[in-house]
Amino acid sequence: MSKGIIQLCYRKIIDANSTKLWDKYVFDDTHQEFFMQAQLYHQEGKLKTYHEILEKNPQAEKLQFLVSTAAVGYIQQLNGIVPEITNAFGKLCLSFENFRFEIIQSHISDKQQHKIAIYFYSKPLLWIDTIANQLLVSHSTDLQEEHETDLIALQPLLNISSFKATPILN
Repeated sequence: MSKGIIQLCYRKIIDANSTKLWDKYVFDDTHQEFFMQAQLYHQEGKLKTYHEILEKNPQAEKLQFLVSTAAVGYIQQLNGIVPEITNAFGKLCLSFENFRFEIIQSHISDKQQHKIAIYFYSKPLLWIDTIANQLLVSHSTDLQEEHETDLIALQPLLNISSFKATPILN
């Protein structure tokens, strides 16, 4: 018996304090892209932060997409595996289908203020149970089969983003 089909979402935050090499590359390249693309939305150069630019020019919302292009190659390097989310054995185990990029804050000339988030949306999972602070899931959503499972710890920035109840089988 299972609880349903779920999709998990992990919000990975990257800023000047990030220590992993992959994070640093994404940080550097997305800030550089922000610096270049932001010029389209404030020709006079008086506005410095993402939120100032957005406040004066609502079209600057497009910066989310434009800056995300600098991260796409790095995201492809992950080969569809969500970083940092491991099973009970410490193995990366969560596949993702989609991602969303967010500029949390940024500054044209002060790179230390640059902060982004990447939301990774998992493939559908069969949610079998919750054991203590861990989700017992299967990567197969076929209710008629035996399943290999993973225990994934509930943790900050990991969320169940969608749920679909499964029929009760006798």
